[in-house]
Amino acid sequence: MTVTQDTPVADQGLFARTVGVLLSPRATYAAVAANPRVLGVLLVVLLVSGLAQGLFLSSEVGQQTALDQQVRSMEAFGINVTDQMYDQLEQGMKRAAITGPVFQAIFIPIVIAIESGIFLMIFSLLMGGAATFKHVYAVVAHSGVVVGLQQVFSMALSYVSGKAAGANLGVFVPMLDERHFVTLFLGSIDLFFVWATISLAIGLAVLYRRRTGPIATTMLALYVVIALAMALFRSGS
Repeated sequence: MTVTQDTPVADQGLFARTVGVLLSPRATYAAVAANPRVLGVLLVVLLVSGLAQGLFLSSEVGQQTALDQQVRSMEAFGINVTDQMYDQLEQGMKRAAITGPVFQAIFIPIVIAIESGIFLMIFSLLMGGAATFKHVYAVVAHSGVVVGLQQVFSMALSYVSGKAAGANLGVFVPMLDERHFVTLFLGSIDLFFVWATISLAIGLAVLYRRRTGPIATTMLALYVVIALAMALFRSGS
C-alpha cells in the first residue's frame, strides 16, 4: 500500500522540514507523507538532544542536578540509597556526558520504531489506512523535533536554576510539597510533550486523511492517564 495525494505536494529539504514541524506542521507532514525520509531528521534530533544533554552533564551543576534527580527517583520507588550506592552513582555521573548521549542515540530510534509499530497496527491494520511502516516512522521521527527542542530548553533552564526544571505545570503549585499528589501530577505534564503529542496527531491525521481533533484528544487523554498513574504510584511510595 502507498499513500496518495489528491494534489501534488512540493518536496521539502531537511531544513525546511525541521523548521516546518515547529511553524507549519500540516504542510510539512503532507510533504513527509508524500516523500517519507527519516535519516536526516533523525540525525538532527539525536544531535540536538545529545549536544544539549552532553554539555549539561559535562558541567558540575549538571552532574549534581542529575545525581540529585536520580537519587530522588530511586527513593520514590522505595529504594534506600546507601552511601556506597551514592558513591557509585557519583562515579557514574562523571561519565554521563558521554554515556547519556550514546544511550539516547540507541534508545530514541528504538522508541520511535515501537511507537510507529503501534500506530501502524491501529491505523493501517485495524482501521484500514493506506500507509507503510516507513511512512509512519517518518511522521513520528519528525515529531521528535519538538522533543529535541524540549531537551535544549530543559537543560538550559536546569543549568541556570541549578535544579531539574522544565516547562511542566508543577511551577503553578510552588506552595505544595514536592511529594504531594498534585505536584507530582502537574510536574508530569510537560508543555513540550503536549506540543509534540499534538504535532504527532497532526502528522497522523494528514498521513491517514483523518480529522486531527479525535486523534489529538485520544492521545492527550492517554498522556494524562499515564501522568495520573505515575503520580498515584509515586505519592503512595
